[in-house]
Amino acid sequence: MGKAKDLKSRVSSYFTSPLQLGTKTRALVEQIHSIQITIVESELESLLLEVFYIKKYRPRYNIKLTDDKSYPLIKITKGDIFPTVLFSRKIDDPKALYFGPFPNSGSVKSVLRTLRKAFPYKSAINHPKHRCLYNHLELCPCPEVFDTPDLRVEYKKNIKNIIRVLEGKSQIVLKDLVKEMVASSKSENFEEALRLKKQIEALSVITQPSHTPFEYDNNPNLRSDIRSSELDVLIQALERVGLKIKNLDRIECYDISNTQGTNATGSMVVLTHGEVDKSQYRKFKIKQEGAPNDFAMMKEMLGRRLKHTEWDSPNLIVIDGGKGQLSSVLEAMYATDTYFPVVGLAKREETIIVPVHQSFFNSSAKKIVKVTEQNYRKLYGDNEENFVEVSLPKESGSLHLIQRIRNEAHRFAITYHKGLRSKAMTRAA
Repeated sequence: MGKAKDLKSRVSSYFTSPLQLGTKTRALVEQIHSIQITIVESELESLLLEVFYIKKYRPRYNIKLTDDKSYPLIKITKGDIFPTVLFSRKIDDPKALYFGPFPNSGSVKSVLRTLRKAFPYKSAINHPKHRCLYNHLELCPCPEVFDTPDLRVEYKKNIKNIIRVLEGKSQIVLKDLVKEMVASSKSENFEEALRLKKQIEALSVITQPSHTPFEYDNNPNLRSDIRSSELDVLIQALERVGLKIKNLDRIECYDISNTQGTNATGSMVVLTHGEVDKSQYRKFKIKQEGAPNDFAMMKEMLGRRLKHTEWDSPNLIVIDGGKGQLSSVLEAMYATDTYFPVVGLAKREETIIVPVHQSFFNSSAKKIVKVTEQNYRKLYGDNEENFVEVSLPKESGSLHLIQRIRNEAHRFAITYHKGLRSKAMTRAA
């Protein structure tokens, strides 16, 4: 029983020369009859599911974990004015709340670090009476030092949210945080809205979407079923506005990253059957110089991509941006006489922007009507009537899918941009 990010490496490590295996591992390998895998959504889910399976099946070679004596636990003190979140290896306080045991201390600490970014807490029972290092890093509110009625309420809320996340209720926590953020924004409490936004982003790193171990136990194919459902809902939503796509086997997403126009980069990330396919990623060093122009950069990147006819054709192209970026992409398609279904994701309202006249293209991306110089501007110009907005429910899996690929394109683009910027600074020095 175990988890791994690199499944091939993890499994193959057992099937090597017996001389390279320990006595216990050799005995384990000799008794293998079959191998079953369950793909989950996040690091936290993998930890919770592994604990669940070990407690359910009590496998012989995970005996230490079944007795709760030596493997790591997450301990939250109760009854204190300011509860403490601790890493522990034994249950020694009947008044405390424990989660685990977990199979790997490094993973647990990683999860706790991420949770702490979302919900700052103190990690020492005897906290010093002065401002600590973690407070400077915005990871500890130093409640004993800055004790106020408002801080007590906020701290208890943080602990409650940590407990709910560890209980597998992260979706409820995220939903509540979004409601609070919207309410703060409407009341023009923008500082509070920004703080909540940071909490949501930090929590989303490891928990969105989140499913309980019981769900995976009942359906080991839950992840693939979720992906299939996300794609089906997206196809239906696009069909309602005239964009008919038979399948979404390959989705490409594009983003631009630059600092005031310098070291501009573009990224192409790919979802194959709804799953990230890093082997298909491509990065572009933007050649355009001068004043920053995201529209022109997007047009350049898509124009270069469309010339690569040897690359697999996308069923859908997603652009990080709105009408302006979409018009630039459509210009690139017109210039290369190559057309694929394309949508944008508007950042402000997280709505999907769809060019109205894409009904002229079918799901195999073959042009049905000839777009001429005379009708191009009418059909695809940056005019309000040429686009329609699709608002998917905030909890919609299809919206999460679009957001997921958009965020991945942004990460990939900015990573490449930072690399180029660092090299430029090194040469300048």
